[in-house]
Formats: sequence, C-alpha cells, structure tokens
Amino acid sequence: MKPSSMIGSDYVLEAHNIYHTTEVDTGGCFNGGGQSALVLKGVHLTVHSGEVMAILGSKGSGKRALLDVIARRSDGSSRGQVLLNGAPLTKSLFQQRCGYVTHACDFIPGLTVSQTLHYTPTILGGYLKSSKVRQVLADLALSQVSHKKVENLNISEKRRLAIGIQLVRDPVMLLLDEPTQGLDPLSAYLLISILSNSAKKTGCGILLSLEKPRSDVFPFLDRALFLCLGGAVYSGGTRAMLEYFHGIGFPCPQLENPLMYYLCLSTVDRRSRDRFLESSQQIEALVERFARETPIPEAPINPIGSGKIPLAYGKPGELKVWGILYLRLLAATFSCGYAGMKALFLRLLALPATMGLLWLFYGQTGDDAHGFFSKGGLIMSVLALSYGVGIWATIALFPPWRKRFCQEYAEGLYTGATMLIAYNTVSIPFSFISSAVAACVLYPLVLDPANPDGMTFTYLLVALWTSFMLAEQLCVMFLLVMKSQLNAAIATSYILIICLTLASGTIRSTKGLPTWLQDNAKGVHTKYASSLLHTATFLGRKMNCTPANGIVCPQPADFLMERLGRANPQETTDIAASIAFALGLCAFNMILYLLPMPRFVRRKFRE
Repeated sequence: MKPSSMIGSDYVLEAHNIYHTTEVDTGGCFNGGGQSALVLKGVHLTVHSGEVMAILGSKGSGKRALLDVIARRSDGSSRGQVLLNGAPLTKSLFQQRCGYVTHACDFIPGLTVSQTLHYTPTILGGYLKSSKVRQVLADLALSQVSHKKVENLNISEKRRLAIGIQLVRDPVMLLLDEPTQGLDPLSAYLLISILSNSAKKTGCGILLSLEKPRSDVFPFLDRALFLCLGGAVYSGGTRAMLEYFHGIGFPCPQLENPLMYYLCLSTVDRRSRDRFLESSQQIEALVERFARETPIPEAPINPIGSGKIPLAYGKPGELKVWGILYLRLLAATFSCGYAGMKALFLRLLALPATMGLLWLFYGQTGDDAHGFFSKGGLIMSVLALSYGVGIWATIALFPPWRKRFCQEYAEGLYTGATMLIAYNTVSIPFSFISSAVAACVLYPLVLDPANPDGMTFTYLLVALWTSFMLAEQLCVMFLLVMKSQLNAAIATSYILIICLTLASGTIRSTKGLPTWLQDNAKGVHTKYASSLLHTATFLGRKMNCTPANGIVCPQPADFLMERLGRANPQETTDIAASIAFALGLCAFNMILYLLPMPRFVRRKFRE
C-alpha cells in the first residue's frame, strides 16, 4: 500500500560503496585534531518513501559518520555514491529536499512551542501558515504543550519539537541521529511510533540511528543496517533480516529481541583479549559474507524516471528570512516569563542600574581638590561598567542565537550576516535607549543640573552607547570561535582592560607613555570615549575648585593635556571616532560571519 503522500511522488535514497576517512580523537591532551582513520568501509543502503530504516551499531561503529556523509556535512574524505532517485545527492539538493535532526538541538529561550515552529525559516523563505503548524503539532503529539515555553519542555517533548522543525519543511527524506538516546522506554516507543506514522502519512523516508533498540520498536522498522567498525554486517528489510541470519547459521532464539540479538552479534567483545580476537574475526567474516552474497551493481538503475530531480524551491530570500529572524528576536525579548524578563532587563535596565550604583561612591563628591581628582575615578568607572554590562548582556543573550544559527546555517537557510543584521536591528535600538536612560542617571554626577547643556549630554550618551556596543561586538566576535561564554568574556575583558590602561588617561597619564604607545592609543576606542567624558566632566561644568589639605587643583586645560595629551577638546572627532569604532566592528563581524566556518569551529559546535 502506498503512503498517502503529501510530498507528491515516490523517492528512493541510495548509498553505494561508501568509504569515509576522518580524524578521530585518540584521547591525548596534545594530539590536536587526532589521527586519520577509515570509519566506513563499503557501506550500502536503500530507503524508499514512507519507510523507516534504522542504522544499528555500538558506539564508534560509524553510525553518525554515515549520516553525515549522506547529509554532506562530513569532515574528511569520502568516496562512493549517494543518490536520490538516481541523481547525485549534492549538499544543495540535500538542503532543498531533505532534513537532518542531530542529537543536540537547541531552541531560543522565551519562545513557545508554536512560536518556535512558526518562526522557523523555510526553504520558501516565507512565514509558515498556522494550519501547517497546527498539523505538525498534532502529528507529534505536541498540541497540548503548544503554548508552553521551550525551556520548560521535558527531553521527549524537545526531541519531538526538533523533529517538527524539520517536518514543517516537508522533507522527502529525514535523517535522525540517536533520537531515542536519553529517553525512557515509553517516550522512545512514542517517538518511533510517531515517526513511523508520519512516514506512512506524508511519504517521507526516515533514516535514524539507534544504539540500544528495544523489541517494541521492531514492528515500526521497515529496514535495518547493522554496522560494526565501519563495515555492514547486514543491510535490508527487517523481515528478510531474520531469514538471512537464519540461513547463515545464526537464527534468533524465540522470545529474544531480534534487533539487540543481532546487534550483539555484530559488536566486538572487549572483555578479554581472546574474546576480542574471536569476535573481531567473526564480525569480519560476517561483513565479507554479506558483501559476497549481496552484490551491488556498478551503475545503480533508477526505476522511477530520468534520475533528475528538479529543485522544488529556490534559495530563500534574505529579506524574508531577516524578517522571520527579526520577529523571532522580538517575540523572545517580549515574552512573558523568566527568559523574556532577563532579556528586557539586560537590554534596557542593566546599564542604568549600574550607573545608579555610582551614586553610592560619587554622590557626595564636591568641587574641591579631592572631588576634582575623584572625577578621574568616576570616568574610569563609567567606562569599565559600560564595557562590563556590554559583556554581561552579550554572553547571557547571544549564545542561544549562535547555537541556533550554527544548526540553521548547516541547513543552508541563511548566512551569518543575515543573523547578525537581525540581531543588531534589535540590539542597537535597545542599547541606545538604555544608554540614554543611563546618561540621565549619570548626568547630575557629571554636569550641573541647574544649567542643562544638551551638547554635553550628547557627549555622555555617545561615550556610554559606543562603549556598550564595542564590548558587545567584541564578545560576538569571540563567540564565533569560542564555545564557552566564560572564555569569550575573559578574552574580551582582557582586551578592554588593556585599552583602559593604555588610552583612558585615568590609570596612567598619556603623556607619561612612550611615544609608540601614545601613537597606538589613537587606534583605540577608549581614547575617544574617555576624551568625551573628560570634556563633559571638566569643561562642561564650571568647577569652583578650592584647595583642600594643601592639594591644589590644576587648570582643566593643563589636566587634560597631562591625561590625554591635548589641552583643547576635539568633540566632533571624538564623537565620529567613537561611533566609527562601534559600527565598524559591527560591519567587521558581519564579514567574519559571512566566511565559511572553519572545520574546527564546525566540530566545536557540533554538539
């Protein structure tokens, strides 16, 4: 009986004579990427529309490597043929017509289940219809939790939601890496039964890997592939599997789970050296016998047609995808719940709150000599806190978007520049509003509230906003290659501490630096932001500085000359340079995220 296809035609996925070599971790601390090893050896498989095929094997047998080769995501060298209806399955074709659910799938906190599906970019590049989302939710038994936040889902619900993100795109073939790992028996049974029903209903072919299959999932499997050390012990229908092993002298005992029985048969026994040698020889014999008794033709014949599959859709429009990502960001930011409140606090209130803390230390600062020199500490605190809040907000909010980007980038849905444009379109207005509020909080400490000066307020606003943005963009840059938020924060902090020491004029006088360091300070954002704060503090307010305890106040012009290396303010240059540093780093990150991900980055964010 043919599946009631929503896809519209029958498809056949074939892999013939697959060999794959990649780097494996040898366990050492200083081995770099590891050593090259042959992880797949002449593997064959066939999956038809509406069928469920399981790749079975112990850890290290090559299950994930085979899925990666089929999905065109593998690192290393491969040879052999992967065909869809007789046509070579290229990376672009896989992204167009197939889906891949990896074991680790991250979601955006703050979004509900239905929002996560609704704001999923598709190959069409448009918005998903509500009817399609409701249908997928019903098929995956997620309708009851459709309004639940994704961070509150259990592991079974998260696994089904990850599958739903792929099913809304109507793939003709769906690959899943260990979908039942970590699930209890009932949840694993539910998941496999849902996949089987979905395959029969939509006509989608399912190819999944399993390490410890239970007997109750056997009726849902149409085909099975047993792998051991990269070789195929058996590949074919599950009913023919019992006859094949019975014919070669390994009948499955009654009341025994056939999947686990033959999985144990194709697993190396490592309990002792003798058992290891004996089981290895037996498995080699099984692999050779299967290869000998099931020859594969050199030129696979396509029984359906010409072997060419036209791409159903073009590449999604960047503008449409940007719109979806932008709405996804807004929905997560303004969501009710902890994640939404955290996002709003960090984007809007964290900077004003930290500036308010400065009132505890500088609220009673007067215009005497002690107060005059305390203003230098105030300027350093403002810069340091602006940088610190920028780092804090970024490492707390950006990593989930980075993880989601890494997954959707592998699916060819959009580029890193599109993701960053959407992120900055939300982040920049929020940071500007937050900086304006923080400048209002800080204004009475720096300027005379009785004589408001709009231009001087602008200096304060630009210094706060660009400092926050610079720290944010530096963190974004490091988070491209660093998986740990803490490491990215440490690297960013280290650079900014050097900048504060070198160019702020609050820790070390610029005039006291060697000439080459003074020249280098001109290429640092901190110099211009600090100059704006010095101008606002010492020239924007007429300080009636009186000597205290024998300490005499210097003239502001002399003080600025000593601290910053110039007596006269250059506000226009400082404003332009501060903004240029922040926006320039935004543009640099977009270029950086446009570049193809290096192999070590792809491997780092694989899980």
